[in-house]
Amino acid sequence: MKIYTKTGDNGTTALFGGKRLLKSDPQISAYGTIDELTSFIGFLIAKITLISDKAFLTDIQKGLYIIMTSLSGSPIQENLLRKSVLKLENKIDEVEVKLPKLTHFILPQGNEITALYHIARTVTRRAERETVKHYEKAKDSKSKIYALQYLNRLSDFFFVMARLYNKKEVLARI
Repeated sequence: MKIYTKTGDNGTTALFGGKRLLKSDPQISAYGTIDELTSFIGFLIAKITLISDKAFLTDIQKGLYIIMTSLSGSPIQENLLRKSVLKLENKIDEVEVKLPKLTHFILPQGNEITALYHIARTVTRRAERETVKHYEKAKDSKSKIYALQYLNRLSDFFFVMARLYNKKEVLARI
């Protein structure tokens, strides 16, 4: 089977169930940005060495695929996404106790891993904005709640991880 179907040559793409939308539709933009984020997380996984962080990021990719599945028109797996939100919150809490109190804005810089986490954070925020645009016109409020909670927590997770990896570099230099 060939990878190309030529069905999108007119600027449309198919959703789950066969419905076609313009590739510029907010729904397509939302899941396209989440797809971009999952690929970027794959790049981040390739750069970090800590196995537990790689595993956690892989779980995040799976959570994002749940959201993409929903955005493609398939029913959302609410229970899995709800559990994923709780996992993110627990991980954020676990990391935050290792960090100094935040008293000022920080620049998105530091070592390579810190910068990659900051980029993941900003791509997540864009995915969140695109998803909000889609849900402004969508009827499914349950999907909206869990998807937006997940994306919001995810950007917070990437922020604390950027701070953690920056702290690790500073401590390594002392």
